[in-house]
Amino acid sequence: MSTTDADAHARSLETDVSSNRSGEWPAYWLALLRVLTGYWFLHAGLTKLMEWPFSAEGYLLYASEGTVLAPVEVWFAQNALWLPNVMVPVGETLIGLGLVVGFLTRLAAVNGALLMAFFYVTNHGWSHGMVNGDLMGLLLFATVAVLGAGRAFGLDAYVERSRLVRRHEWLRYLLG
Repeated sequence: MSTTDADAHARSLETDVSSNRSGEWPAYWLALLRVLTGYWFLHAGLTKLMEWPFSAEGYLLYASEGTVLAPVEVWFAQNALWLPNVMVPVGETLIGLGLVVGFLTRLAAVNGALLMAFFYVTNHGWSHGMVNGDLMGLLLFATVAVLGAGRAFGLDAYVERSRLVRRHEWLRYLLG
């Protein structure tokens, strides 16, 4: 099984840059990356849901001092705390589930990348430097989204063959 129908070709700085992603091993690796990244978020979301009530108040109010988005975080903590309290565990669970089964993979991965970008930008104190777990998570989600990881042993491979997706090609951008 291949992750793409053809090799990826591009030009960068007047040099031909090619990537052969066909074959079984890249597909296995991509599927493993997708499932592990999905499990990470599924576990995080389900843990928060099982230990309900979840509260992001401490994160938003006290850990945000000196970060770029501190005013936004404080506003949410003081005025709309219910939104992150629901969206973080539900979002993590749905993103994780989508990646584990490979359904709406690109949509799930893009949302995971957005969530990790938020965590990265609001990283408190940068105690581990600029390259940290939040950035690595962001890169994992971006990789899964860009390479169409749902097509590698995921439900998206089957959904893409449906009549609905063949009629509405734009749906393929949510899949993969």
